[in-house]
Amino acid sequence: MIDQVTVDKVLETANSQIVEVVSDYVTLRRRGINYLGNCPFHNEKTPSFTVSPHKGIFKCFGCGEGGNALNFVMKHDQLSFVDAIKYLGKKFNIEIEEEEYSPEQLKQKNERESMMVLSEYAGHFFSKNLNETDEGKSVGLGYFRSRGFRDDIIEKFQLGYSPEQRDALTQEALRQGYKLEYLEKTGLTVVRDNYQADRFRGRVMFPIHSLAGKVIAFGGRILKNDKKTAKYLNSPESEIYHKSRVLYGIYHAKQEITRQDRCYLVEGYTDVLAFHQSGISNVVASSGTALTSDQIRLIARFTKNITIIYDGDPAGLKASLRGIDLVLAEGMNVKILLLPDGEDPDSFAKERNDEQLTQYIEQHQQDFIKFKTSLLLEEAQNDPIKKAQLIQDIVRSISIIPDSITRSVYVKECSTLLKVDERVLMQETGKLQRKKQEEDFRRNAPRNDSSMQSRPAETAPAPEKRTPSNPLELEEREILRFLVKFGERPVNPDEDEKVTVGQYILHELRQDDLLSVNPIYNKMMDAYEAVSDKTDMPALKFFVNSADPDLSRLASDLVGKEHDLSKIHHKFGIVTNAEELLPNLVPKIVMELKWKKVKTVIKEKRQQLQQMEVNGNMEGLMELMQELNTWQQVLAHISKELGGRTIV
Repeated sequence: MIDQVTVDKVLETANSQIVEVVSDYVTLRRRGINYLGNCPFHNEKTPSFTVSPHKGIFKCFGCGEGGNALNFVMKHDQLSFVDAIKYLGKKFNIEIEEEEYSPEQLKQKNERESMMVLSEYAGHFFSKNLNETDEGKSVGLGYFRSRGFRDDIIEKFQLGYSPEQRDALTQEALRQGYKLEYLEKTGLTVVRDNYQADRFRGRVMFPIHSLAGKVIAFGGRILKNDKKTAKYLNSPESEIYHKSRVLYGIYHAKQEITRQDRCYLVEGYTDVLAFHQSGISNVVASSGTALTSDQIRLIARFTKNITIIYDGDPAGLKASLRGIDLVLAEGMNVKILLLPDGEDPDSFAKERNDEQLTQYIEQHQQDFIKFKTSLLLEEAQNDPIKKAQLIQDIVRSISIIPDSITRSVYVKECSTLLKVDERVLMQETGKLQRKKQEEDFRRNAPRNDSSMQSRPAETAPAPEKRTPSNPLELEEREILRFLVKFGERPVNPDEDEKVTVGQYILHELRQDDLLSVNPIYNKMMDAYEAVSDKTDMPALKFFVNSADPDLSRLASDLVGKEHDLSKIHHKFGIVTNAEELLPNLVPKIVMELKWKKVKTVIKEKRQQLQQMEVNGNMEGLMELMQELNTWQQVLAHISKELGGRTIV
C-alpha cells in the first residue's frame, strides 16, 4: 500500500504540472491563462476542453468531465487509483514508498499476481500454438480464416489454439516454474486426484481481457462435432475473473465508446471480431451469459447510450427483454436493433463496411417501447386479456426508469402506440414506483437477524443508493462554490477575531441541520470541517489535491468557469474584487438556502394539510395548521433579513 505522504506529494506535483500531464494525451494551445484542446472523452470538432494550470484542474464544457491530474489519468487510461499514482510518480521521478502488507494482505496480493501472470503466459502459449505449430495452423488458424477473419484481427485479440494433447499447457507451464495450485485456481487445468488435464484442449481460444488489458480468463470453442461436449467453454469464476462483471472486448472498445458516446452490445466473441473487422470498434459482448447490472454499469462508465443488437431468433428475443429492463433501471438510453431473419451480428457485419453498417444501424434501430410493443402485440393479437398483460408489462419497464422526464416521455409514447389514456398509464406507473420504494425500504431497513449479520459481505452486497431529486440543488452548489473558492478567506476582515468563509458556512448549516440529499455534497462539507481550524489552508488546493475523486471532480466542476461570482449576484454591481463582497455575499447565499429550505417545508406541509382535509383528520389538521403558521413566520423573518425576495 502507498503511504499517504507519498500520495500527497504525487498529487501536489502532478496538479502543479497538470498541463504537462494532459499534454501527453491531448494537443493543447494556450489561450490566456488557460490551455484549450479537443476533449479526449468525447468526439468534438470545436475545442471545449480546458486545462487551468493555476487551479490544477481540467474541465470539458462539452461532456462535463473534470477533475485533477490524477482523475484525468485514471479516466483516460482506465487505471486504478494505485496504478495512476505509480504512473505519475514515475513520470515526475517521485519514489513510491509503499507500506508493508499484513501477512493476509500479502498472501492475497501474491495469489492474485501469480494468477494474472499465469493467465498472461497461457495467452502467449495459445497464440504461439495457433501461429507456430502444424496442428495450430491447420486446425485453429484454418478455422479462423474459414470464418473470414483477417490476420490483423486474430493478432489484435490475441486469438489462440489449445492442442488436442491432454495436458500440453499444464506440462509446459510446470516446466516453466508455474505452480499447479494456480493452474487449478485459474481453471486452466482440471485436477482430480492424480489426474491432470487441460480444460480447453482441442479448442480455438478467445482471451478475455480486463479493463486494463490484462488476460484474466478464456473462452474456448470446440471444433469437433460432439453432442456430449459443450460448444463453448469459459474459464470458471476465480479470484481474478467474475464473469458477471466482465464484457468481452471492453478493453479494445472503451476509448471508441467514449468518443462515439454509444456502445453496441452483441452476444458472442465472433460478433465483436466481425464488427472490428468492418471498422466499428465501440462494441462489446456479454459472452453468451445473461446480461447483468454490473456489466451495464461497466458500460455506463463510458456512455449512457447503448444499442443492443439481436439476430432474428424469436425464441431468444423473449429472454432478452429482461436484459432491456436491467439497462433501463441503470438510467441508460437503450435502443434495439433486430437483424433480418437468418442473420447474426457476425455474418451481417462481414458483408458491410463501417459506413454501411453504421448507416443500417442508424436507420433500423428502434426505441425500446416500439420494439417491445411490436414484439408483444404480435403475440396478443386481438385478445383483450393478453393486450392488458402487454400494457402491464410495458408499464413495468417504464416504471423502473430512474429519470422522471424520461418516464413521462415514454408514457406519452406508450399511450399513442397502445391507444390507452395517458393518465391511466401514469397512475399505473406511479403505483409500481411506490410499491418498489416500499419494497426497497423494507429490504434496506435495519434488522436484528443474526443470520444476516453473519452472512459474508461478498454474498450480500449493499444495494446501490440513488441520489433523490434535490430541490435545493442550485443553492447548495452556490454555497459549495464559495466554500471551495474562498473557504480560507475571512468573512469579517474588519474584526479582531477572524472567522473564515468555511467556518461561517459550516456553523450556519450545522446549527440548522441543513444536510443535503446529495451524499457527495455532505462529504465535501465533512472533509472541510475536519481541517477548518487550519485557517491558512487554501480550500481550492485542499479539494483539488484530494485523493478522493468525488471531491476533486466536484471542486473542479464548481470552479471550472472563470467567473469569480455567479450571474445570480450581478445585481450587486460590477465585481472587481470578490473578497470585498464576501462579508455581504456569504451570509446572503446562506440565507437564500435557508429561505428555499423553509419554502420547501411549507410546500410539503400544505400538501399534508390537503391530504388531512380529504381524510377528515380534524385533530391532526389543527396541529398541522399551527405548525404551518410557525414555518410561515420563520419565512417572513428570513425574507426580512434578505431585504425582500432575492432570486437564486
